[in-house]
Formats: sequence, structure tokens, C-alpha cells
Amino acid sequence: MGKTSTTNVSHKLLLEQIHSTFIELMKFLLLALFFSAESLFIIQKWEPLYHLLNISCLLLFLTAISYISSSSSPVYLVDFSCLKPPNFCRVPFSTYIEHAKIMDLWDSESVDFMAKILTHSGQGEQTYLPPAIHYIPPKSGHLEAIQEVHTVLFPVLENLLNKTRISPADIDILIVNCSGFCPAPSLSSIIINKYCMREDIKSYNISGMGCSASVLAIDIAKNILKTHKNSNAVILSTEILSTGWYPGKERSKMVINCMFRTGAAAILVTNKKEAKRTAKYQLLWSLRTLRAFDDKAYYSAFREEDSDGFTGVTLRRELLQVVGETLRSNISLLGLKVLPFTEIIWYVVSIIKKRFMNKSTEIYVPNFKSGIQHFCLPSPGKPVIREIGKGLKLAERDMEPALMTLHRFGNQSSSSLWYELAYMEAEERVKKGDRVWQLGMGSGPKCNSLVWKCVRPIVGEAQKGAWADSIHMYPIVNPEEKS
Repeated sequence: MGKTSTTNVSHKLLLEQIHSTFIELMKFLLLALFFSAESLFIIQKWEPLYHLLNISCLLLFLTAISYISSSSSPVYLVDFSCLKPPNFCRVPFSTYIEHAKIMDLWDSESVDFMAKILTHSGQGEQTYLPPAIHYIPPKSGHLEAIQEVHTVLFPVLENLLNKTRISPADIDILIVNCSGFCPAPSLSSIIINKYCMREDIKSYNISGMGCSASVLAIDIAKNILKTHKNSNAVILSTEILSTGWYPGKERSKMVINCMFRTGAAAILVTNKKEAKRTAKYQLLWSLRTLRAFDDKAYYSAFREEDSDGFTGVTLRRELLQVVGETLRSNISLLGLKVLPFTEIIWYVVSIIKKRFMNKSTEIYVPNFKSGIQHFCLPSPGKPVIREIGKGLKLAERDMEPALMTLHRFGNQSSSSLWYELAYMEAEERVKKGDRVWQLGMGSGPKCNSLVWKCVRPIVGEAQKGAWADSIHMYPIVNPEEKS
């Protein structure tokens, strides 16, 4: 296998060298032709119009050659897979609270606080935690975390390979994102070792990037595919919870224990031309914005030790305000790409009016539904989902995938967006030609966006995948009342 892959790499490099040489030769011949024509025009004393025509042709051909040499193939989302955790990992509220009391780590007020968080979070009774967290007290060692990696990443990748009918040897690029667990060898190396992937595979491991890391990983894959023609990229998104359990007493850090739940997603994207016939989506735009320069935003969600030496993530009061500011900076740029011209004009006019005419004028909020049909929203909790939906002027149906995913599976960090897309597909809402906006927000803080276009009819997804055993129960009208 090693000899074969080395030969393939050599052939690929040779083809790239031939292509590059051909482009440079074309440029040289074009310049030679231009100067020859100019010399002829000067000797024959032709009119200036001919010089202008010659220069125009040169610029036109150079532009065309540059476009041909630099333009990249479209990026297609062939398919994706979402993990359905085993039923023995299910953690109803009663079990969670009972374990919290038995552990004797917290007083009754702290347990009541966690119970309140659970009740108002928007989660249901069917969410999952890894086996290590079910122990009393929870096990948060390295071995348990590695076992969790095997439990979540191996099945979801194998499911993707079966759905797309590719083998591990067909994967050219592998990107794994997980914020809180960074073993050595890396998570990507664990996957490569398990499935005996090629020696020339391009592998990347993304850590510490929060709930928006999966969107970020797709953007990275897109950029890598620009320089690697005819390639497949697989993205694995998860959060390993075994090492993230907080046993301390600071309430601002207890929220994470109550919110995050087990989940993982595997995504196959490619720039192969033949994928146009079988892929589900084509990537139209990706956009990443970051506000780490602002101290208030930077410290709004922060991993640190408490006074007793226990590590946890602190969520500060200004988090919702920071979310709004970070979101605005992203959608202001994205709107220029996805919105109709009339919506952009109304937005610009309202800004000018507020700044120069009437300070009390409200800034016009564009109607994003005029350019996008479906929305995958961040799902850290019901209040955040509704706040984002309100800011984007979304209807209840538009927020439904995020709210139902939160109710059924909880907050699964970066993989939640794929469970939301799977929900839409199971409900057969996404039609050919529709646009889907995946909006990821994470610590940093950062806001990342992907806009996909559905390129073929998507049917029959309700009978397979993570939603197969529960989609018939959704949507729930008032999930907060049935949690």
C-alpha cells in the first residue's frame, strides 16, 4: 500500500508541474505575440486604435488565463452521519439529580441550582452522557477519554463510509475537531491508525475552538481543496466530555455540566466533478469572524481553575450581549452575499438615517429568509436560540430544528448543527435549490457561517440516522413544558 500511495503522489505532483508549466508557457507566448504585434504597428505606423485593441486583447487573455489557473472546483457535501449514542448512556433528569445528590460534592442549594438549569435549558429526558460520567463519582481520566473517543468517532465514521461507499484509502484529507481533549498521538492519528489510512493523507487536529469548530473545519477543508484537486475530505466533529466534568462548587462553572451531551458527526466533502451527480449540497459561501481582541468578549466564556484547583469553564453574565455583538459582525458581512439588493439598500439607508438625520431611528434588520430557506442555529440553550431567532426575525418553524435538536440530544457542541440538518432532512423540508445557513458560535468568541445549496432531492432520511427512532414524535409544540 505504501509503494502504491507514493507512486500516486508522484503522479499527482507531476501532473501539477505539467499544468503549471503549461500556464507559464501560455503567458510567455501571449507576451511574445503582443510585443511582436506592437513592433509591427510601430513600424507600419498604424493608428493608435490598433495599439489600444492590442493591449485590450492582452489584458483579456491574461485575465482568462489567471482565472483558469486559479479557479477552484466547487466543493460538494456528499453526505454526513450523526451518531446515535447507545441507550444505556441515556440520562433522564431524575438520574442526573439523584447522582448529584449521592456524590456528596455539592450542597442542596447547588443541586437545586443544577436542577433549575436542566428544567429551563430546553433539553428533554432522552439525552446522553458517556459511560465515564455515569460512575459515582464520575471518572475523568485519560483512559476513559480515549474509550469515549473510540465510542463516538469510530461508529460515526464507519456509518459515513457505508453511506458514501468509500473506503478509508479514498480519504485524502482528514480533519478532527474536539475542543477539550488533546491526546498524544492526536485524535486524527488515532483515526488513521485504526483504519490504516494512506501515508500521504493530510491530517489536521483542531482543539480549543468551541462550538463553532465544525463550521471552521469545513472552511479549512474548502481552502485545502483549492490546492488539492480531485480529493475527498472527511471532517469528524465531537466533544469528549469525560475530561470536561467539573466537580467544584462555583455555580458559573456548573452550567457546563448540565448543558453538554454526547454527540458526534462525520462529514464528507469533495471537489471531484463526478460528485455533482450524487452529492446533497454545494458550498456557496463560508465566513469566519473573531472578537478575541475585545477583553470583555474574550473572557465571557473562559476555561480556568477555581479556588480549589478544579478546572472548569466559566460563563459570565455578559455572554448573551457578546453573542449578539459577535453575531452582528458576522451577518453584516454575510448579508452582502446572500441578501437581495433591495434588502441591502434598506439596511444601508437606515444606517445613514440613524447616523446623520435621526439618532432614534432603528437600524433595519434585513429579512434573511428572502435569501435563505433553512437555518441551523447555535444550540447552547433555549434562551440563546430564541434570542438569535428574534435578532434574525425568524419564525417558530425556522427555529424548530435547533429547538428540537436541543430537546432530543442536548447541546452537542460543534456537532449540533449536523443533527439540525439531519432533522430537516428527516422532515423532508430541504428541497432542490434551497439554501441552508449553518451558523456556528464558539468561545473566543467567534462566529462562523456556511451557506449550502441543495443540489438534488433528499428523501427517505427519516428511516435512517440518529433521528430514525424519534422523528415521529417531533416537532413537540412546547418542548419546555415536556422536558
